[in-house]
Amino acid sequence: MEGFIQASILACQEIQALVEEGSSSLFSVHEKGAGGDISSGIDLKAEAICFSHLSPFGSIFSEESGWMSPESAITIFLDPIDGSDNFVSRLPYYGVSIARITEGKTTEALVCNLANGDLFIRTSDDYYTATLQNPSLKQPILTNPSAKIGLFEKGPEHPELVRKLMEKKLKFRSPGALALSLAYAPYVKYVLFLGTMRPYDIQAGLYLSKHLHVFQDDRYILISADKELFEQIRLIVEKEYF
Repeated sequence: MEGFIQASILACQEIQALVEEGSSSLFSVHEKGAGGDISSGIDLKAEAICFSHLSPFGSIFSEESGWMSPESAITIFLDPIDGSDNFVSRLPYYGVSIARITEGKTTEALVCNLANGDLFIRTSDDYYTATLQNPSLKQPILTNPSAKIGLFEKGPEHPELVRKLMEKKLKFRSPGALALSLAYAPYVKYVLFLGTMRPYDIQAGLYLSKHLHVFQDDRYILISADKELFEQIRLIVEKEYF
């Protein structure tokens, strides 16, 4: 297993152990982080753990602290806890998002759902899922033809678009952890996001799901394994919403 991916897995395992301890300090409220959101205790503790494991592999840019080391040719975009509001609300959909970019090109990415141990990993040579409990057991990531729903992150902020999707019977959920939702894209009908594009939110997930039909600009992200559905939703967003 590649050194960077191994270090990322070790960081996630350490964070999961911290979560399982359940200290009240994980739920404490801190100041606003570099990304503009209020940091919780779990955000800052997870960030420190990731820095200790990943700093030898590049310059880390994190949602909580911004640049944690001098810039270099290799950047690691880090969201130490994607879905931290879910965590503090005890909703089991939160995790870690890590992407390594070398001279402007993403080369490795890992997204981990800490609530169930799911790992999604892509390198220049490999793409697979595993678990924190058994990270060496690699499984192929296959699209799910039985999917019934999509994932529309920030959906409640766009009621008119919600109405148009529901008119077309395009069901969805809004789980509140964008990196995780992008990683799970092969398993659902589609993933849609409208909002601010922050690299630590999207870099890893977009790289993981790059083999699907993907559209991204500064307004929205759309991913689907189904070409016809992808074009249908793009038409709704482009022609009927914007």
